[in-house]
Amino acid sequence: AYERTCRYFARKSNSVVVSVGYRLAPKHPYPTQFEDCLTATIHFMRTAQDYGVDPSRIIICGDSSGGTLTAAVAQALVNRRDLPKLRAQILIYPFLQCVNFNLPSYQQNKGVPILLKERTLALGLKYLNKDLSVMEAVFKGCHIPEDLQVKYQKWVSPDYIPHEFKTRGYKPSTTYPFSEELYTLLKSVFDPVFSPLLAEDSVIARLPEAFILTCEYDVLRDDGLLYKKRLEDHGIKVTWCHLQEGFHGTV
Repeated sequence: AYERTCRYFARKSNSVVVSVGYRLAPKHPYPTQFEDCLTATIHFMRTAQDYGVDPSRIIICGDSSGGTLTAAVAQALVNRRDLPKLRAQILIYPFLQCVNFNLPSYQQNKGVPILLKERTLALGLKYLNKDLSVMEAVFKGCHIPEDLQVKYQKWVSPDYIPHEFKTRGYKPSTTYPFSEELYTLLKSVFDPVFSPLLAEDSVIARLPEAFILTCEYDVLRDDGLLYKKRLEDHGIKVTWCHLQEGFHGTV
C-alpha cells in the first residue's frame, strides 16, 4: 500500500527512504510494533553511512498509527548518547492520546470516513487485544482516575484548541464516574508508547524539530494541534501544515 508513496517521497525529496515492515496485531501483540520500529531506526542510525546517508540528517516519519509510532520512537531516543540525534520527526495526522474522545475534532468529524470516531477506538482496543464492550465507558472517560484527570488536563484539553477550530460546533462533555475495573483493564493506554501526548515534560523538551500535518475533517486533528502546542511550549520548532479540505488518509 505504501510502496508508491515511499518511492514518490524518495524521488521528490532526493532522500533515502527506509520503509519499516513492522509486524502487525493481533498476531503480534502491542508493543511489538513500536519495538520493531525502534529496532529498525537504531539499526539504520548505526549503519546510515553504508547507505550513503549523513547520520546527522535522519528524519523519522509516519502517518496515522505510523505517526503514533514515529512520536514514540522519537521520545524513546531522547536519552540515547550512543546514537546520533534525530534531525526531525514528521507526524502526518497522528493518533496521540486515549484520554479524551470528546475534543472538538471528535465531535465534529465523528461520522467522516474513513476514520469514524467508533472505528478509532475499536482499532485501538483491538491493537491492545481488549474487548470492544468497554467502548461506551471509554468514550465517557470512565477509565481515568481523578489524579490522572488533573495531570492530563494540562496537556489534553479543549481549552487549548484555538477558537477557529470550534466554529463547526463543540459542546463541553459531561463528567461520568470513574471505574477502577476499567482503569485496571486499560492501564496501558496511558503509556506514552500508546499515547505519546502523555509523555512527561522532561521528554517533550528534548525532542527534535517537528513537521505536523493535520486535516480539518479528521477526528485526530486536535491530537496534532495539542502536540504542536506542547512542543512549542518547550521551544521545539514546529512546521505545521493544515489541510482545510483534508480528511484522514488523504496522503
